[in-house]
Amino acid sequence: MMESIKVRQRVGQDGILHLEIPVGLQDLDIEVMVIYQPVPTATTVGLPLEDLYGICTDDPINVDNGGDFRGA
Repeated sequence: MMESIKVRQRVGQDGILHLEIPVGLQDLDIEVMVIYQPVPTATTVGLPLEDLYGICTDDPINVDNGGDFRGA
């Protein structure tokens, strides 16, 4: 049975990722596949979500009963 575990770890200054993942198995050979991608930081994403709160106050977005968007 294949299991999937998602973790967030930090790569050290040496460029090596160290993983310690308890899998609940003992004395058994297992096959492991690692897929990684960098996590965007606030500097790469832009504004934090809190800074966007209320930006449409003066120009609200309305949705009619059919689900169509229209300006105020």
